[in-house]
Amino acid sequence: MPAPRKKISYQEFLHREYEFFRAPLAPEMDFYETIRSGNLRKVKGLLSEPFHEKKGLGILSDNPLQNLKYHLTITVALVARFCISGGLSQSEAYNLSDYYIRQADEARTPQEISDIHNEMCLHYTRQMQTLQKSAITSKAVNTCINYIYENLHTRITLATLASVTNLSAPYLSRLFKKETGYSISEYIQTKKLETAKSMLASSDYSIAEISASLAFPSQSYFTNVLKKDCGMTPKEYRASNSGQILRRAKG
Repeated sequence: MPAPRKKISYQEFLHREYEFFRAPLAPEMDFYETIRSGNLRKVKGLLSEPFHEKKGLGILSDNPLQNLKYHLTITVALVARFCISGGLSQSEAYNLSDYYIRQADEARTPQEISDIHNEMCLHYTRQMQTLQKSAITSKAVNTCINYIYENLHTRITLATLASVTNLSAPYLSRLFKKETGYSISEYIQTKKLETAKSMLASSDYSIAEISASLAFPSQSYFTNVLKKDCGMTPKEYRASNSGQILRRAKG
């Protein structure tokens, strides 16, 4: 009888080691989500490993340089699509995509490919950061959003966020709603559901494990809010969306 699996935490899911020959999907999802969120500091940290030395890249060409070019093209396409889903205009996203794919086509060394990859990721992240800052102006709301992203694995309350921002709970609640269009509880639930969907589509963790890792009150509560959000139970969503990133790359 196999030993029981260690309980997963949201942070462990995002930052687990590359365990397989092929790069696993979950850290890749986190990478694209980080670019979409405009988190420049975190993206810089994730770019510490040179692209041309990345483990788990599939063999798309017998020519090593051409193989890297193909993988960079796929990465650019995915980054563009994630940023479009985050609000970047299609024209801007695709213009950047075309530019960096042309740059890659002209590259002559693996290091050039890595440099282009890093420049591309930082460029998109800065565009997303600018986009978000144009909609959210106050330091307090930005602090709340950063705290929420970093603590989705916990139960986040208005009182906690008020303490983090040194503002009264009623004032923070009004300010957050004014700048984001969401109440704080709605925003937290939306981000937890987005993450849960990614975990359902890109991992084999059970529904109970995913529910617990994102601090939903119960598995039945998680099931109910997901069904209300997208009309599917977690099991149905997983069956419908497994492998979604590969399909996006082909689309």
